[in-house]
Amino acid sequence: MSRILIAEDEQAIRNVLTNILKEENSDFIIETADNGRIAIDMLKENEYDLLICDIKMPEMDGVDVLDRLPLISPETTVVMITGHGDIDLAVDCMRKGAFDFIPKPPDLNRLLTSVRNALDKSTLQAENTRLRKKVNRKYTMIGQSDALENIRKMIDKIAPTDARVMIAGPNGTGKELVAHAIHAQSERSKKPLIEVNCAAIPSELIESELFGHKKGAFTSAVKDRKGKFELADGGTLFLDEIGDMSLSAQAKVLRALQEGKITPVGGDKSIKVDVRVLAATNKDLKKEIAEGNFREDLYHRLAVILINVPSLDDRKEDIPILAEHFTNLLAEDQGMIGKQFSAEALKALQKRSWTGNIRELRNVVERLMILGGDQISEQDVNTYA
Repeated sequence: MSRILIAEDEQAIRNVLTNILKEENSDFIIETADNGRIAIDMLKENEYDLLICDIKMPEMDGVDVLDRLPLISPETTVVMITGHGDIDLAVDCMRKGAFDFIPKPPDLNRLLTSVRNALDKSTLQAENTRLRKKVNRKYTMIGQSDALENIRKMIDKIAPTDARVMIAGPNGTGKELVAHAIHAQSERSKKPLIEVNCAAIPSELIESELFGHKKGAFTSAVKDRKGKFELADGGTLFLDEIGDMSLSAQAKVLRALQEGKITPVGGDKSIKVDVRVLAATNKDLKKEIAEGNFREDLYHRLAVILINVPSLDDRKEDIPILAEHFTNLLAEDQGMIGKQFSAEALKALQKRSWTGNIRELRNVVERLMILGGDQISEQDVNTYA
């Protein structure tokens, strides 16, 4: 059900627009304002999918309304109404973000086509916003422990810089969440965050994955392909499980970091890239260096800042908050019936040793939601966890 606000100082035109839109779709919720200042007040109080706004109005004109809209209702799509002498002004409004403009007197077909397209855009924007919130929630670090607060403070300091960061910690502790938080708070947040799981890519393909390849570089290279470095240009490259990268690939990554250039496999021309590199590992890289499995010079290039993510056993005070978070997440994403944990059940979870860390806790919470009672009890934890 779409909500439409018509800001127009002429009563006759407000009536015409309202009647046309009601005939188009009786489910439209249509409200009106006879000047720009009233429209702004209404936009502050309510959410509208579409604003149909006259340019020339008393007290505050449509251009001022359009200028203020990003601060008070950025998701609202705008169609401007313009008199014959305001065409240049209407074009300027389009540059400022208006979706379309309709000359006076409004042509029925033109108006309805513009409204349909504008509402389609508004629906798409709302869906994109919902998906962004879902993604952001997925990568939110949950907890209030001192250990997690220290990581948050460090992220606040380093995120605005371009410093390379090494994120260390056991499997399942949330190293990926730290990388996403750094990128989200950085100046590169509007550019992509490209992730590479170095442990999941065969050693013979890792160089092609990182640097791309030219057609014919090897048997299956049937066309040119961009690598992750190039795809992350202007943004952030997250090298997860970098301790599993081959020495050959390590050498090329080191060169890319030193020179700010990459060369695709089978290519002879270098490509400039502007990439911030974040790396993560569950290995003791200093031990790997001593055993000849990891390059010391690459380690020092990557570990300008070192963040150690604690195990769940080192932040058990966060378990009740995490359990509630996962129950809400599973209820929303998978349609499960929301359940609560008894105080005894939460204490039982806190007494356990979590070798799989947060990833293991999430799996246990899902299992308890499926198999446990209406309220998850200590017995449920002891039986199913």
